[in-house]
Amino acid sequence: MDPVRDAVLIAAGLGTRMFPASAFSSKESLPLVDVPLLTHLLFEAKEAGVDRVHIVTSPSKSFDSLLEDRRDLHALRPHLDESLFHAVADLEVHVHLQHRPRGVGNAIEAALHAVDGPFLVMLGDTLMMDMHAPVDDFTPSGCSKQLIEAYMNTGEATVGLMEVDESVVSQYGIVALEGQRIHHIVEKPTLAAAPSRLALCGRYVFPKETENLLQTYSYEAHGDLQSIALLQHWMDDGTLHGIVFEEAQWYDSGAPLLWLKAQVDHALRRPDYRDEFIEWLRHRLVD
Repeated sequence: MDPVRDAVLIAAGLGTRMFPASAFSSKESLPLVDVPLLTHLLFEAKEAGVDRVHIVTSPSKSFDSLLEDRRDLHALRPHLDESLFHAVADLEVHVHLQHRPRGVGNAIEAALHAVDGPFLVMLGDTLMMDMHAPVDDFTPSGCSKQLIEAYMNTGEATVGLMEVDESVVSQYGIVALEGQRIHHIVEKPTLAAAPSRLALCGRYVFPKETENLLQTYSYEAHGDLQSIALLQHWMDDGTLHGIVFEEAQWYDSGAPLLWLKAQVDHALRRPDYRDEFIEWLRHRLVD
């Protein structure tokens, strides 16, 4: 079975819910406390064993500054991991343009001419963090690695899942899972109509056949639901698998309140900020 050497990182959206911040810089450049979101994603891809990362973006966005080698500045904060100043070290990075906002499936298509074999897909506004990783010594998420390992057992499409609270079920694609096989996906269901609380969380491993299938399930025929039509194809064949990330924290930079909650949650996990931040919160909440 061919190894997974490529990751397609979808970062084409304008992030209008994060305006005005994302009108001036990409939401993928937003920091989680002090580490840019894109840096976390690149390290997660490297941890998964990927050699090549394909960033799919729009003509109005640029990632040049985030891809630079800034290790010359490491001496100004020498207690940090030096690799954080050069996130693309040991990676081959390609940037592809999605010229019009036409959904995830079309964004994947923009990169597939440069992809060899099965590939990892990462949505650029979602961040997975291992719950028990030591955050004082930068540790990348192992979620994509776990997903690739599961794919290598079957050679069939495999997606990452997270259990979400009942209050947000209607914001996600929710799956029905039997063992590790997905047989139904409901997009943004009501709680009563949801088959579970397991949500698609922006991590996928797709087989080599995906490029041909996306031509069959074209944007012209399916619009923004092109990627759902692709997943439906594998569900109909009984070859769509789901892996539940049980030891991960899911952060979303897609909207201000979600990202604010991510900042607070992550800061409370950081030993370098936690105690002082908790003390400040206690005083602030009683004012």
